This record gives sequence, C-alpha cells and structure tokens, in this order.
Amino acid sequence: MKYAHVSGRAVTAAMTATTLLALAGCGGSDGSAPAAKAPASLKVAGVTVKKDAKLYAALPDAVKKSGTVRVATDVPYAPFEMFVTEGEKELTGLDYDLGQAIGARLGVKFAFTPQKFDGIVPAIQAGKFDVAMSAMTDNKERQAVVDFVDYSVSGSGIMVVKGNPEKITTLDDLCGKKVAVQAATNQLDLLKEHQKACEKAGAGEIGIQTFPKDSDAQLALRADKVIAQVLTKPAAGWTAKTADGGNAFEVVDDPAASGGYNASPNGIAVSKKLPELTDAIQKALQSLIDDGTATKIFEKYGVASIAVMEATRNAAVD
Repeated sequence: MKYAHVSGRAVTAAMTATTLLALAGCGGSDGSAPAAKAPASLKVAGVTVKKDAKLYAALPDAVKKSGTVRVATDVPYAPFEMFVTEGEKELTGLDYDLGQAIGARLGVKFAFTPQKFDGIVPAIQAGKFDVAMSAMTDNKERQAVVDFVDYSVSGSGIMVVKGNPEKITTLDDLCGKKVAVQAATNQLDLLKEHQKACEKAGAGEIGIQTFPKDSDAQLALRADKVIAQVLTKPAAGWTAKTADGGNAFEVVDDPAASGGYNASPNGIAVSKKLPELTDAIQKALQSLIDDGTATKIFEKYGVASIAVMEATRNAAVD
C-alpha cells in the first residue's frame, strides 16, 4: 500500500510535549469547543454497529473529552478513500467506512480530514491528528514514530489501458518503458528496486514517472504518456472495474504474484502519545471482524481477499 519516507521530516523543536497533549484534546469549560456527541449506533455497509461501553471507558481522557478521533487521509485513493461527489467534501471508501464502524463501536466520532500523503505521519507527530487511515503500509520505519493496528494485507499491481496493447504480463515487461506511479509510495520503491533486474536483463531502465496523486497517474495512463501504472492491487482492481464502466483499464494478473507484488500488512496509524487509543482501536476492530461487520465493509468495495482475521499490532517485521 502507500509508503511515505518520513526519516527526513522532524517535529518542530518548539513543539513541547505539553503543547502536543493540548492539541490532542479539545472541549470543556476552558472555552474550547464542546465535545462531539456520537450516536448510540450507526449503520455501516448495511450493518448496525453499536457502542461498547467498556471500550469507550478505556479511551484516553482527551478523546473522551472531545468525543472525536481526528483522522488524516489522502483523498482520493480508491477504493480506500474517495469523495462521494467530485468537488464536494463528503467522503466514502473502505477506510472511511471502517473508520466510522470503529468509531461507532468506541462511541466517538472518527472525523476524517484530507491530508497530502507524505505529510500524514509528520502531522501525527506534530499532534494535528490522532490517527491515519489511508491505505498505509505498516513497516519498521514508520513503527519508530507511530503504532499500527493492521486490518489488511495486500501488494502492488499493474494497471494498463483496456486491451493491454503492450502485452504487459509481469514487472519485467515494464523495463525500458514509461510507467506512472504516485510519489512517496511503496509502489515507487518497488519500481526502483526492479531497476537492477532490468539492467541484468539488458532491457533498459523503467522510465518512472511520479505524480503527486494516484488520480494524476491515471490521467497520464489515459493520455498514453505511460504504458502502465503501478498501484496497490485493490486500487487497481477497483479502478479497472469502475472507470468508464469498466472500459478504460484492466489489471495485469501475474500468476507468480496473485495477491500483488511484495504483499504486506496495511494499518491504522496511531500516535505513540495515545497508547490507550491504539489498544481500544485494536479491540474495536477485532470485535468488528468477529461479528462479520468488517467482512461486509470489505465486500462492499470488492476487496474481501485483503481482509485479515486478526487485528494485529505492528505486524511488519522487516
């Protein structure tokens, strides 16, 4: 899934721990905004999700006081996060629906705010957000600054224009050709790593074209500026299914990587300053897996194959 390099980003030195804590909470008699009131239940993907009082009681005081978990997400990145209507603010998608279900189980609101992907982790570090739900890859580098609750496992896929005129079947077929990819993602790293194989085969380097958003990369593919786009396998499948009624793109199915290349865990990133929230989210997610709600949400977006049966924490090991 998406992967952003954060080693070069630093929290402003003047941001003290006290300030970070203050940013994490809001509402009350000090004149700040009153706590948001979450409904006792919420219908998500056709399932009614009810509040668990014990999980609510275990939430950090700052979250209970505000009634809101502030969620960063990079929109659009179908099927994980999308706008219901282009040009308007209402959100939908796998991450959004799953976030609403987790919030309903915890008894608080999961308030999603669009944020450029490569700025998400630094924003969590700076206390601007509590968590991120944005098809984010759980890896050791990120685990140094945030904690993960993992909800799916998937890899990268190759999407081409309908009919696959260049007859792309594997990553090797991208050597010597122009390929689109979103900047600061796991897919960009995959292409860079494959350059050695291209060189060894004498096939020429992949002409990697990076774009700030996944949708920009798709425009390049439509315009024949590139012969393929590398993105997450679920996103590729969703786009191929829905774009122009399924007539614009298709997904390359490499038998050697049916679930996608370099399949890895994807997680909800949570601020290390809120360990109680990480614990509560993990338990809430597991309860949604156990009662079948999570499965319904994944099925709604056609990606049931990437769902996990256990809500693990910091699953990436290398």
